[in-house]
Amino acid sequence: MIEGGGVELRHRIDGPDDAPLLVLGPSLGTTTHLWDPQISELTRTWRVLRYDLPGHGASPATKRSFGIDDLADEVLALAGPGRFAVGGVSLGGAVALSIAVRHPDQVSELVLCCTAARFGEPASWRERAARVRAEGTNWLAGIVTARWFTPGIEPEVAEPVQASLLGTDTESYALACDAIAEFDLRDHLPKVTARTLVIAGDRDPATPVAQAELLAERIPRARLAVVQDAAHLANVERASTVTELMTRFLGHGHGMKVRREVLGEAYVDRALTSGLTADFQEFITRYAWGEIWTRPGLDRRTRSVITLTALVSRGHLDELALHLRAALRNGLTPDEIGEVLLQTAIYCGVPAANAAFGVASRVLREAEAGEDAEG
Repeated sequence: MIEGGGVELRHRIDGPDDAPLLVLGPSLGTTTHLWDPQISELTRTWRVLRYDLPGHGASPATKRSFGIDDLADEVLALAGPGRFAVGGVSLGGAVALSIAVRHPDQVSELVLCCTAARFGEPASWRERAARVRAEGTNWLAGIVTARWFTPGIEPEVAEPVQASLLGTDTESYALACDAIAEFDLRDHLPKVTARTLVIAGDRDPATPVAQAELLAERIPRARLAVVQDAAHLANVERASTVTELMTRFLGHGHGMKVRREVLGEAYVDRALTSGLTADFQEFITRYAWGEIWTRPGLDRRTRSVITLTALVSRGHLDELALHLRAALRNGLTPDEIGEVLLQTAIYCGVPAANAAFGVASRVLREAEAGEDAEG
């Protein structure tokens, strides 16, 4: 539980303790349960932190004004040091975007679902806040539900989310509306450096596709996915589609963690920014790093020895340089690397080993000089 800045956010964490962190925020009027349709799949390989907005769900109500940046600061405190993936729906997406704009070095992946860099005219949000203060939230139930879902939504899908709205503290809801009225990051979107997935519902009246297109156009290398027959809460209404989009984009959490640890943050970030190789990057993260490098049967030192030998035998010298640096990270000494390459001279051939020794000499000189060890 984190306090400060006038807000207090209660949260829950699900998933393996040793998995990388994924933080997910809810939309206005909903709770951590908004992400229930995705949680079982995401927690297979991610440690997922979900939080409630002030006066929503388990979070205490507040009477102090706050901005979206204040919420972002509280979420950062919950996440702790280090890099993490972050996402959210609507207001939760705005919080995630604020973090990615102001703290780009901490965000590895960004998922913006049915959200915007600016939520329409401020006056409409101030009018909603004033009416909620005067009349409560009951009058909102039908209006908001019509914006959250397309017509004909099953009651068992809509009613739990509607109940979350009716259980929200009135003043906290109004203060959140005030915060949304002040929110505008349109001019700051190019500051985002994280890999970004923008998800939009094709029938979303609250954050129309045009707003998602603006996010995708101005955030460098962002990808846009438009979900068919979905309104504002696309992750609930079209749960399987959004779950698949997110899991493909985020990849195998354990695999990404190991890949970054072995190959280095900078190298992996560069590899993941190429739109041309996006599907290939997801493939190798899931299978090479998530399924093979994470197996318990061999330690990383041994896997590095095997990998170096295989690369020498096939003459893949660029990849060899990358994995020589990885071998150093995995604990092999220069002398041990020399022994591995000497062994390859017998079983892979002298010319192959000769070329490998040339690459290794360069990589080890760079490592000793403290030069870029990440390719």
